[in-house]
This record gives sequence, structure tokens and C-alpha cells, in this order.
Amino acid sequence: MTGSLTLVGASRLVERFDHAAGDRDGTLVVREGRVVEEAALHTPPDEVLDAEGGIVTPGLINAHHHLLQSGFRTLPGTRGVPMREWLPAMAAAYATAGIDASLVGATAAVGLAESLLCGVTTVADHQLNWPDPSVSDDPVGDTVSLARAIAGAAATLGARLVFVRGAARDAPDLAAASAEAIVQDLLPTNPPGGTTADGMLQLAVGPAGVHSDGAETFHALGEVARRHGLRRRTQANEQVDTEIALARYGRRPLDLLEDWGWLEPDVTIAHLCDVTRDEITRLGTAGVSATHAPGCDVPMGWGVAPVRILRESGIAVGLGTSGGGSNDAGHLLADARLAMQVSGLVGDALPARDVLAMATSEGAAGLGRPDLGTLSPGAAGDFCVWDVSGVADAGVADPVAGLLWARPGRRPRHVVVAGRVVVRDYRLTTSDERALVDTLRARVGR
Repeated sequence: MTGSLTLVGASRLVERFDHAAGDRDGTLVVREGRVVEEAALHTPPDEVLDAEGGIVTPGLINAHHHLLQSGFRTLPGTRGVPMREWLPAMAAAYATAGIDASLVGATAAVGLAESLLCGVTTVADHQLNWPDPSVSDDPVGDTVSLARAIAGAAATLGARLVFVRGAARDAPDLAAASAEAIVQDLLPTNPPGGTTADGMLQLAVGPAGVHSDGAETFHALGEVARRHGLRRRTQANEQVDTEIALARYGRRPLDLLEDWGWLEPDVTIAHLCDVTRDEITRLGTAGVSATHAPGCDVPMGWGVAPVRILRESGIAVGLGTSGGGSNDAGHLLADARLAMQVSGLVGDALPARDVLAMATSEGAAGLGRPDLGTLSPGAAGDFCVWDVSGVADAGVADPVAGLLWARPGRRPRHVVVAGRVVVRDYRLTTSDERALVDTLRARVGR
């Protein structure tokens, strides 16, 4: 992104939620997609964005999403059921629709647009579902087409994407060949960390969990990750995950992940609802990061992760919505509020600033992206302007905490990614929202 943008009139800039001293008044300047010191701008900006009456925060990071599920919300038989019933119900819906590039392109576009409109500038999409290889002349090529469609939707909308080549009962050799082909297609120059030079696209790999994938798949995808310097991501310690691990292997999920080489600093584990104190200590020692997904786990009855204990053990905990098949919404700030509300059920309650840090800098840590989740000079020029001047925020003593406590369902007035305004006055600037909705409805037949 070239050129410069200056944001003026903000009542407060919050550089990092985990450091109150990072709050400051003043002007935010973004040049060539990066935050710069105000004094460093010697020429008039190309664009000025009004933030009068607003708080400015880093762009939010949805560290665990399944964008495909944006087309399959509130399906019958998928609410308040055990995961062993939920998984086949979702799989049947995907099979009926037919997984191809047109489906994932439409669902990703809707999910990413929703994310931007809710202040999320970076989405980690754990793509687990692929075309049936038994009916394809080119099963690897089909997966590359899906990855292209999702990456293309993100590029069109102007969202940052972390595309996770996931696996759920895939043949290990096919999963590895697909991951390798996706890297070669989307990142032909093999950049460090699996991230494009502009930081807009990052690749990672990750089996769904030990409940669906064996050691061979974890090893195969892990080898692709090592070869290209990619991050690794998986899910562990929800209901079905623990049950299947004990029944199939006689061991708990984290025991298996450790044996399979997946308790290491480049690994992020989502959910972690059912973890013991000893397991938390092991995770902290291993340098693993985590992702909390209360908007999925709580309404489905799958548990509540002990987030405060995880963080006190030195584990960076990001925040994710998970997919529309369990959450129905991609509103990360709403899930941040829920995380704060339910935290007292499994320990001491989490302060608002800690939860907001999870939605920004800690999510960035799990992605290996120190350039995201902060407004410090040199950071990526991703930020949101949240209006706090209305009656819903009247009487709020701490406007930063008020972002969560006051006005549930709050949406940002403006959203900027890499210095580009992608939401202005609550509307997308990069795509027509109605057209995205119509395309998805036509594709899924609903």
C-alpha cells in the first residue's frame, strides 16, 4: 500500500490493550501501510480520516475461524448437541452443497466481509473440508483451486488472511501433497514464515485434531511446515477430542500431540476446554500458544477454557469465533465480551483489557506476527475507529473497558487495513454487501 493516511480527532489511541500506558491522545499516521511517528511525515497526507468522538484500536485478529461455515448457520440438528452428532450433520450439509471453489469463494467472501464490518482485520481460516478425491481427476489441483478462491476473496475485500491447510480424515500423503502444492501456487517465492512481503497472506498447516487424524497426518503436514517455515495449528481437548483419544489410544490428546512433535513453539492449539493443571504447565513449558473460542464452546456445551490460568502460565491466548456452524456470528468483539463474562466460571474473572489483548497482540503472537495487533511505530497500519459518543456509552468511566461492557453488538465506524480504508462510516468500500449475500444464497440454495 503506497501513500499516506492521517487519522485525526480521536479521543484516545490504544496502542496495546495489555499496557494502559500505551493509551495516548493525538494523531495516527500511516505511510506505505505502516504506522509512523507523526513527526516523520513531512508532506501532506493523501487522505485524512475523521475519528471525532471515537477510540482507535489496533485491528482485531480472529485467530480461529472456519469460513466455510458462514454458509451453514443455524442448521437443524446442529445446536446444543454433542460434537459426535454435530460433525456428521455439518458434513452432510457440505456434501449436499458440493464443496468446490465457487462454494468456498462465496462463503469466504461473506465471512471476511462480516469480519471487516466487525473490526476484524486479520482472519485465520482453518479450512478442513475438501472435494471428494475419489471422484476427481486432479484431487491436489482441486484443493489448490479452493485455496485460490479463498485467498482471492480476501484480496478483493482487503482483509489479511492466514490460510490454514487443514485435514480431517484426509489421506496423509494427499494432505501433504496438497499443502505443498498450495505453498508453491500461492507463495512461489517461498517467503520467510510463509507470509507474503506485504503481510496480507500467510499460510499454515493443521490437522483438525487427534479425534480425526493420526500420527501419519500430523507428521506429514509437520514436514511441509518445517520445509517452508510455516506455523502449525490444531484443535484439542474438547468433548469428542478427549473421548476419542482415550477410547482409541488410551491416552489424552496432549499426550499424543507431544509424542507426535506438536507441542512446540510454532504450534497454536484451539479450544483447550478440558485441560488439567499439569497439562497447562506442559503447554507453557513447551512454548505453545492457544486460541479461546467461547462463542463456539459455550453455547454448544463443549466447555470453557481456563484462560486466566493459561495466561498466568505464560501461554499467549488469542481469541477466535470458530465457524458459523457452531457460533453463527463472526463478531469477535461480541465473543470478547462473552469471554470476559464466562471467565469467572473457571477461575478469577478476566479484566477487559486482558481480553482485548487476546483479540489483538496475543492473537498476533500465535501467528508469529509481531507486526500485527499494535499501533506502535513500525507496526502494520491496521486499525479501527469505534464511536463512543452515543447514549450507549454515556456514563462509562473507562472507555476502553466500555468497548466490551457497553453496547453489545458494537461495530466500528471505520476500519483500515495496511493503510487502506476498507470500511468507512459502517459500510464496506471494497465490495457490495448485497451482492455478496445474493451470491452465497444462490450458491447454497437458501
